[in-house]
Amino acid sequence: MANKTINTKKCFKVSIIAYAILIIAGIIVTLVAGPKLDISFVGGTTFSYSYTGDVSQDEFTKTVSSVLDKEFNVGQNTSIAGDSKSYVVTLSGKDSIDADKQLKITQALEKKFPKNEIALYNSDSVDASLADTFFAKCLVAVLITAILVVIYVAIRFRKIGGVSASLTAFCALILDLLTAFFIAVIFRLPIDMNFMAVMLTILGYSLNDTIVIYDRVRENKRLYPNITIGENMDMSVGSTLVRNIVTTVTTVCAVLTIIVVSELFGLTSLRSFAIPMVFGLVSGCFSSIFVSGPLWVMWKERKAAK
Repeated sequence: MANKTINTKKCFKVSIIAYAILIIAGIIVTLVAGPKLDISFVGGTTFSYSYTGDVSQDEFTKTVSSVLDKEFNVGQNTSIAGDSKSYVVTLSGKDSIDADKQLKITQALEKKFPKNEIALYNSDSVDASLADTFFAKCLVAVLITAILVVIYVAIRFRKIGGVSASLTAFCALILDLLTAFFIAVIFRLPIDMNFMAVMLTILGYSLNDTIVIYDRVRENKRLYPNITIGENMDMSVGSTLVRNIVTTVTTVCAVLTIIVVSELFGLTSLRSFAIPMVFGLVSGCFSSIFVSGPLWVMWKERKAAK
């Protein structure tokens, strides 16, 4: 019984407060500004212009706006080597432009920046109805993955109450996914394929931390049959805390490197992956330790009391 222990119930209260603040802030921003869906999910048009030298994004936007009488967004991409730079113009929803309008934009840009070799090199359009279907399929994929996770945990930890272990782990997963989503909304990041990859990755990382703790709970139940459920959880969290934190910190450092590189070289397409991933990984570690575990203890204690 010399193992280090953590007061998980006390930490659970603090964790719930922290998650509540984030979720409330996220809901407010969502209601006021709404999520920023990529054209892959809402349809629309995107076209890219390569250029040389330095082109002000404000001037580029003003030039496009002088020709295009629709709402649009402009993003910048720069290769790591710095030899390829481009601006990406995006029109979401049912807004689209014909070839004549696109030609006029190109001519206006060439006239405004004659020394920068501006050229249209890519143009894509996504039908709104197809985008809605694709978005629904992505959400179904995330849901199916979460359900399979619950089933897996229920089967693996049936000796400590598989259903209770799986459902409390599922609650932690929901918090992790909400964290990633609201962070994307707050930072005004696009909800695109990169973000969907983040959601699926977070499910795996969060589950890994939870399994490590439940494995130790199962082992301590065998080694110390006379301790209470709460003492078992506190001991299990204490003995696995360093391992879970080190694993998360190592992964977060790698993702932070992606963020630094993307900001230094203007790789804006990586933001929707890297930033939600960092917060999702931290949440996955946090929720596995201080949410799913204490919830499982409260579930078992209430069941025992009945």
